[in-house]
Amino acid sequence: MGQLMARGRTQRVLTRRFDGEGSRRFQDELIVEEPMSIRLDDELVATTMRTPGDDFELAVGFLVTEGMLDGAPVRAIRYCGQGSAADAEYNDVTVETGGMAPVPTPRLGPASSSCGICGMVAIEQLVERLEPLDVEPFDPSVLAGVTERIADDQALFGTTGAVHAAVAFDRSGQPLLLREDIGRHNAVDKVVGRLYLDDRLPAGDLGLWVSGRASFEMAQKAWAAGFAALVAVSGPSALAVETARTAGLQLAGFARGERINLYTGD
Repeated sequence: MGQLMARGRTQRVLTRRFDGEGSRRFQDELIVEEPMSIRLDDELVATTMRTPGDDFELAVGFLVTEGMLDGAPVRAIRYCGQGSAADAEYNDVTVETGGMAPVPTPRLGPASSSCGICGMVAIEQLVERLEPLDVEPFDPSVLAGVTERIADDQALFGTTGAVHAAVAFDRSGQPLLLREDIGRHNAVDKVVGRLYLDDRLPAGDLGLWVSGRASFEMAQKAWAAGFAALVAVSGPSALAVETARTAGLQLAGFARGERINLYTGD
């Protein structure tokens, strides 16, 4: 399942900077954002805007966290598609299970917010397909130290200032796997996809760190992958906390310096 690298992840653009001393032109490096279609046994299930790179991991991770693989083995992953050669080669990915996965239901856009009854329905749907986690919580002092260990490893963020990161870390707080993407949910799916392909799921011995906030979608993906803990740099939503509590997932927010707020799993 060797993966080809697509176009570059960044692009230089001539811009002008204004400050107190006047203005000057310079080459700014911007993150690339392109659509990618995800297919399961050639059936289109989703299209996401992503940063090129780790596309096979992204496709597999999305299918895992959305419950579409349902335990079916991944037999092959390939670029495919129709249209121009560039689009066919890089922006359309099929994950093949030989027809062993259930017939997919397309989901053409990620959920971004929930309220009231919608949130309750979302959690009820997760409970129907996911078992509560049977994992040991992390030592809170370990969770509090993860952010500092990751700060220097976000190469794309350091270059562009415009991407999110997701990191799988072990019981000692050591980062094991980092992925960056324009979309936080994509970064998480890339981590999950890599762990799946390495036969590391469920990830009950690992935690998941994410930049930004802990939304319902982040909690859902962490639960689906079996992580023991979810750590976010910013705060969680109320629905994310409720989801984590239902899942038995340890949830920490405002992970900055050596401080965290622990919302579940204390």
